[in-house]
Amino acid sequence: MSAAMRPPLSLKGRALQLLAQREHSVAELRRKLLRHARADADDADGADAAARIEEVIAWLLAHKHLSEERFVEGRVHARAARYGNLRIRQELAQHGLVLGADAARALRDSEFERALQVWQRKYGTPPADAAERSRQSRFLAQRGFSPEVIARVMRRAAQAD
Repeated sequence: MSAAMRPPLSLKGRALQLLAQREHSVAELRRKLLRHARADADDADGADAAARIEEVIAWLLAHKHLSEERFVEGRVHARAARYGNLRIRQELAQHGLVLGADAARALRDSEFERALQVWQRKYGTPPADAAERSRQSRFLAQRGFSPEVIARVMRRAAQAD
C-alpha cells in the first residue's frame, strides 16, 4: 500500500512514532499530539481531543513508553559536554521538569572540568587583554556556566600562560 493510500495514524500511533525517534517530555508530547488532533478534519471538539490525548499519555506512561526520568537523563547526557548547569536546568524547566538531586550534584561537581574543556575546544590560549577575557567569559556564560566557574576557568587560563 502506498503512503498516499494508508489511513492516517491514530493519536497513539503518532505518539509511538514520535517516541521511536527520541525521548519526549510529557508536555512536549502533549503539545505535538494536540497539534495533530487539531489538524484532523474529523475532530471538531477540542475538549474531546484533549481527553483522548490524556488517555494516550496515561497509557504510554503506564506501559513505560514515556518516561520523564529517561527524558531528563538523556537531555543531561546530551547537553553536559557542551553546556553548564544553568543552561541545562533552564532547558529542563521549559519542559516542566527539574533535575534530580543526584544528577544535580554530579553536574555541579563536574561543571569546572566541563567548562574548562569547552573553553579549551573554543579558544585554547589565554586571553591577551581585558577585551578578549571578557569575550571568552561571555561565551562561557552564554553556554550556561556559573560566574564562579567562569572565573576559575579564566584564572586557570592565566596560570597556564
